Amino acid sequence: MEENNLIELKKIKVFHRKNLVINGADLKVKKGEFVYLIGKTGSGKSSILKALYKEVDIAEGEGKIIDFNLLKMKNRNIPKLRKQLGIVFQDFQLLPDRSVLENLLFVMKATGWKDKKAMVNHATLILEQVNLPGIESKHPHQLSGGQQQKVVIARAMINSPKIILADEPTGNLDPQSSQEIMNLLTAISKGGTAIIMATHDMDIVKQYPGRTLKCEDGILTTCD
Repeated sequence: MEENNLIELKKIKVFHRKNLVINGADLKVKKGEFVYLIGKTGSGKSSILKALYKEVDIAEGEGKIIDFNLLKMKNRNIPKLRKQLGIVFQDFQLLPDRSVLENLLFVMKATGWKDKKAMVNHATLILEQVNLPGIESKHPHQLSGGQQQKVVIARAMINSPKIILADEPTGNLDPQSSQEIMNLLTAISKGGTAIIMATHDMDIVKQYPGRTLKCEDGILTTCD
């Protein structure tokens, strides 16, 4: 892998239920870079993100992310990879029967945190960083969509990831909430975390500059 590259994909092929959805895509991402993946629904944007966090397998080509070879990884090492990634979903995927704090602690326990006091202090600090102080005891259904997505970003930031993979993070949000989420992600990127964001919202792409790649016919091309 080239120096400073956190991700290198070369001519990768990915199948979904025996259908070829990624057919020879290339991608390089450096530290702190903000990269958009755009394209029609079903064009393969989400499949590229899933390949990066090992939700789907790369069938052919070369794939490296941080210090992991995606094609040669053992299943036992997937948690180690995901600990260095933050994942932001369009539909939030928060645990509905747990409070905001419990949602964050759940992830922390799963990624090796042990000290309860340190965990609570860290979770509280992260919530402050995403502009959600004092909501630790609330449950997801008590929050707006924008607030839930901020909790998801807080969850993604828990382990100071090198990369955040965001799949349509503003897809279910109103314009003001979308702006708040993009301001957060932009600030995180400027702090050195690479962001790869799949989106179909071209207004956001124009308002928040980044490198834009179009996913079409299973390959990625650079947009001018």
